[in-house]
Amino acid sequence: MTAPTLMSIPRQPRETQSQGLEPLSVLPVFLDLKGKRAVLAGSNPGAPWKVRLLAAAGAEVDVYAPEPSEELRTVPGTEVAGRVTLHERDWMPGDLAGAAFAIGAFDEEEPCLAFVEAARAAGAIVNAVDRPHLCDVKFGAIVNRSPLVVGISTEGAAPVFGQTVRARIEAMLPQGFRAWVAAARDWRESVSARLHGFAERRRFWEGLTDRAFAEPDRTPTEADLSELLSRTEAAPKGGAVTLVGAGPGDAELLTLKALRALRNADVILYDDLVAREILDYARREARTMLVGKTGHGPSCRQDDINALMVSLAKSGKQVVRLKSGDPLVFGRAGEEIEACRLAGIPVRVVPGVSAAQGAAASLGVSLTHRDAARRLQYVTGHDRRGALPEDLNWGALADPSVTTVVYMPKRTLRTLLERAVAEGLAPETPALLVFNATRPTQEAVRGCVCDLADRVEAAGIDGPALLMVGEALALGVDAGSEAPSAETAAAV
Repeated sequence: MTAPTLMSIPRQPRETQSQGLEPLSVLPVFLDLKGKRAVLAGSNPGAPWKVRLLAAAGAEVDVYAPEPSEELRTVPGTEVAGRVTLHERDWMPGDLAGAAFAIGAFDEEEPCLAFVEAARAAGAIVNAVDRPHLCDVKFGAIVNRSPLVVGISTEGAAPVFGQTVRARIEAMLPQGFRAWVAAARDWRESVSARLHGFAERRRFWEGLTDRAFAEPDRTPTEADLSELLSRTEAAPKGGAVTLVGAGPGDAELLTLKALRALRNADVILYDDLVAREILDYARREARTMLVGKTGHGPSCRQDDINALMVSLAKSGKQVVRLKSGDPLVFGRAGEEIEACRLAGIPVRVVPGVSAAQGAAASLGVSLTHRDAARRLQYVTGHDRRGALPEDLNWGALADPSVTTVVYMPKRTLRTLLERAVAEGLAPETPALLVFNATRPTQEAVRGCVCDLADRVEAAGIDGPALLMVGEALALGVDAGSEAPSAETAAAV
């Protein structure tokens, strides 16, 4: 009796848990101070700005400073919200009664420490200007598009870096977003009253967000509310499936449409080769399920994946089938699209950056260089049994004017290259194998058709691989590419 191969060992789709956040140096929180009492004592150079921040947040601020600076004296007349009262005297413990927030702005450590201890005893949240070791909370850089507020912290490690990040975000967020976020706040009750389902309400808010990004400098009107509500109510109800290309590995290669699909998904069925960083773009409530297939290893059966995908969609879920690279390039998309259509499930495809495109870009190689290639072809390196396909067009593979990209070539690499030479491909044709394309662990082994298999074995590199063959590979290679040369890779 023949022992089962790894490819014949099935595995079942299994639910996975988010890896969670990386460690946080601080917890970003947003504090509502409207109508609440805040106290600032002292008058060091950081005091005026802190008072303005408290007042801008709507706090009732009492400032205690026996010798206030001229800048601090002017603050009560400049507040845009809240109230500021300046008391030209030292603070006393009774002044902290009822304070929700307290700031010590002293030049010396000893009076600051006394104030901090008294404020904590009174139940206030405490900040000490320029003394992070005494703070319960710290102020970061702020991007203000209220009600949209962005806070940035470097935990005091690099204030200039934080300010630069703030400036970049400022440039990305139009001032007009204020009006759109304010409209969202004002319309929330009406939307909840008219749209009862979570999915419907989410669709409405996505529509509002899309409109805000498309027309950020226009003030939204009641006509926008009415139109968005009507469009949401008219949208098809029930579950659907979206096949999404995750790209070859680098999360930054995701398309905007792919990001939107991930954020709208109730369930994400993903492959082994999908980078886990990409799953971080999904909303926190989404379920994630691994339905991967490993090369020449245990794999979920395609029929099981199809059945699970259809079942989830029939139960009303928005299902994302997340595939490495582009789902339409050796991704079994045809079988999954057919399964959905036979079951009457709406299905759409969001293309992704293919592994071939990502690898070529990272290597600085033009696959269709006009001096070397007249055609580009994608070929699979194995058939259903894991062997070299018998029906490959060897004449096309031997064509000197073509660039060939072979997916999943590791197991059949030597056989494929030897057969191609026997069928007429010049042995000196440039060839390379790219491992872990676009990922930080990317490595490439360069050579030619006659020696690449030996070089790959000597390198001993692991990971998903892509074979490229053709004269175009000898042209336009970026000298600054991070991928190692053939000599370097062979010596690994």
